[in-house]
Amino acid sequence: MKRSIIEIDNEKCNGCGQCIPNCPEGALQIIDEKARLVSDLFCDGLGACIGHCPEGAITVIEREAEPYNEEKVMENIVKHGENTIKAHLEHLRDHNEEKYLAQAVAFLEEKGIENPLKEKAETSPLPCGCPGSNAVDFRNEKRSKPSGATAKQESELRQWPVQLMLVSPNAPYFDDADLLIAADCVAFSLGGFHGELLRGKSLVIGCPKLDDVEYYKEKLTEIIKQNNVKSITVAIMEVPCCYGLYAAVEEAVESSGKDIEVIQKTVSIKGEVM
Repeated sequence: MKRSIIEIDNEKCNGCGQCIPNCPEGALQIIDEKARLVSDLFCDGLGACIGHCPEGAITVIEREAEPYNEEKVMENIVKHGENTIKAHLEHLRDHNEEKYLAQAVAFLEEKGIENPLKEKAETSPLPCGCPGSNAVDFRNEKRSKPSGATAKQESELRQWPVQLMLVSPNAPYFDDADLLIAADCVAFSLGGFHGELLRGKSLVIGCPKLDDVEYYKEKLTEIIKQNNVKSITVAIMEVPCCYGLYAAVEEAVESSGKDIEVIQKTVSIKGEVM
């Protein structure tokens, strides 16, 4: 799939840095006195940086940018030297793109290029990105089993975050996973949500009425494309607007080119699985 993405003319760029504050995704950095696009993955292609380049060095082009290919990106990154390599690896690390970071490191090892983050990684393994959207996978943690009628119900959640707008398609908990895609209201309506629907599954939640469904389709397509998703269950409420989530999932599966059955679970407004 082609998408819009920025391109920088190194001959025109004078390294003034006026584009940097206008790239909220953090895809641009000044390295070796030139503006560099350190990661295709986080460039939205909207061109907010263009109007702040006095030399006209930045343009938006249409090119193949999906699926993201870390090996191809690294082939370009290493041409710019150690500082650009380091910036790219830090960018992946800070945005919790663990799968791509591992691929980048493997590329460096294969080419015999030193990993500039190796020493830092050994002393500071934790990401420094926003803690609210850090990908956390705790599926393998042991949980105590409740017993008795008054026992506390244990959570079946095995990852963070869960909101579809926040999750990364490359989060480790999506690979080889049974996926539960639930409308926001389902967990509040269905008393046995954790035991009946969530147990053993990776979760994403969203509201098709209040959120951007087109964005949902794109994000879900990427999750399905880039991971071995074993099964998909969609849990929605009985209200008509909620069906939009199920439709978005079906379209995403079709766009991904994969053959995965989508199981629909509908919950009544009284909290019963219909």
